[in-house]
Amino acid sequence: MQIGLLGPFQVTTDGGVPADVPGARLRGLLAALALQPGRVVPKATLVDWIWGEQPPADAANALQRLVSRLRKALPAGTVDGLPDGYRLAVEPDAVDAVRFERLVRRARDGDGPQRVRLLREALGLWRGDALRDIGLPDSPALDAAATRLERLRLTATEDRYDAEIGLGREADLIPELTDLVAAHPVRERLATALMRALVGGGGEREGRGGGSPP
Repeated sequence: MQIGLLGPFQVTTDGGVPADVPGARLRGLLAALALQPGRVVPKATLVDWIWGEQPPADAANALQRLVSRLRKALPAGTVDGLPDGYRLAVEPDAVDAVRFERLVRRARDGDGPQRVRLLREALGLWRGDALRDIGLPDSPALDAAATRLERLRLTATEDRYDAEIGLGREADLIPELTDLVAAHPVRERLATALMRALVGGGGEREGRGGGSPP
């Protein structure tokens, strides 16, 4: 099973068939579990994700009912129940947000070309805004998770540009960086990367043109 959280919410079975997960609370439950695949997520954490500051009086029973519905929507054996919480039994790389973070961590230890490759692969997993289709307007936990992922995305983007510039690819990056600096004017790393790209790209063009006239 594959779970997409970095853009439009989507779930597909191992056979590539889309799985229908209807309703904001059901999607919120799956998202909370999917961000920690293979780990037990405490019931209190799940209640906080789904209902925020206004949980129902019978929150434990309401959560149990939601889990029962989620089990029906997903392949058998996907959601494990334990005394202190629930666990999504999928591999970490089955969740695009988790795979993104794993690739970014691996990139930190890579050399120039490998780092660029891993960061490009990580950023290529994004199809839009994080957790955009969950639909829980009163969930601070979901909002915090989405904000954290978006910040990681921007930092990984900055890391990628630094690595690409280090490999002498400045000229190719100028259009992208120009747009990003306009969209994020307070990000100093992006502005610095653009200046480096302009200087390096200009120097490269002069070199190809044989230098300036005497």
